Amino acid sequence: MPDVPLISMFDALLSDLDGVVYAGPHAIPGAIEALRQLAGIDVGLGYVTNNASRTPAQVAAHLRELGAPAEDHQVVSSSQAAGELLSTLLAPGARVLITGSDALALEVELSGLTPVRSAEEKPVAVVQGFSPEIGWKDLAEASYVIAGGALWVATNTDMSIPQARGIAPGNGTLVAAVTAATGQKPLVAGKPEAPLFHTAAKRLSSERPLVVGDRLDTDILGGNNAGFATVAVLTGVDTRESILAARAPERPDYLINDLSDLYLVYPSVEDDGGTFRCGASAAVVREGSVQITGDPEDLDSWRAACSAWWTSNPKADKATAPVLEWLTD
Repeated sequence: MPDVPLISMFDALLSDLDGVVYAGPHAIPGAIEALRQLAGIDVGLGYVTNNASRTPAQVAAHLRELGAPAEDHQVVSSSQAAGELLSTLLAPGARVLITGSDALALEVELSGLTPVRSAEEKPVAVVQGFSPEIGWKDLAEASYVIAGGALWVATNTDMSIPQARGIAPGNGTLVAAVTAATGQKPLVAGKPEAPLFHTAAKRLSSERPLVVGDRLDTDILGGNNAGFATVAVLTGVDTRESILAARAPERPDYLINDLSDLYLVYPSVEDDGGTFRCGASAAVVREGSVQITGDPEDLDSWRAACSAWWTSNPKADKATAPVLEWLTD
């Protein structure tokens, strides 16, 4: 690996928001400064979010309030993706029941469709996105329409959302409630599907983007699906342990603490006859366990462990956590 800062190997950063840039209304320490540095090294910046509760303009305004560089066009949202998907499946002007925010309704309208709020208006489709205002009556209305045979699109199926006070239920929990009531499953417009990432890269004229996120099942899987390099940060949902256990399609190319680590030289991991070395740490797989020589607080130990375990289990189709044995020199 070149002896240069990680970010300098790419021409754009495609960043998730919740759990990467902010948690709830507050910026994650160091994130804003890291994003502002990109302009000085001629690296493009785009935001790719599954949050459908706000318009891209509202998201960009919030980012600017936090001090981050953000123009409206730099934000690509799952509500936009949902509107575009519906427009390819329905006739112009078709009625779509909105189970979500006014921002989602706006994107549906901008896609040439007619947003409605009641089954009595005879919608032919339902689009469901996160909104903190959604209640039982909204989910019931969606269930009635879906059970009647309507097309169902979800902006995303994130099961949780990082908030300032902790991890809260996400849109996926609300989608699961409607699935339980109807026995149906929706088409998913946002992450982890690839088009959202391709759209963001195209807007930036990027040929070598780096996707950064805190979730394996949406950010990392989506970036991998798009064929882009991926980096997981430890400021949101997934942890060192869950990343080590990741199934093959959800494994990131890089692992960092937070966005500020993008400006550090990324350490190489060397395979020394089955012993994987990273910095002062080393890891080897023996009889289904990973033996690690190093400090548990040193991320190099986890980078070595990931390389050892993933090499030993290259096609894992489900998350599998190894037994960890921490050794001293």
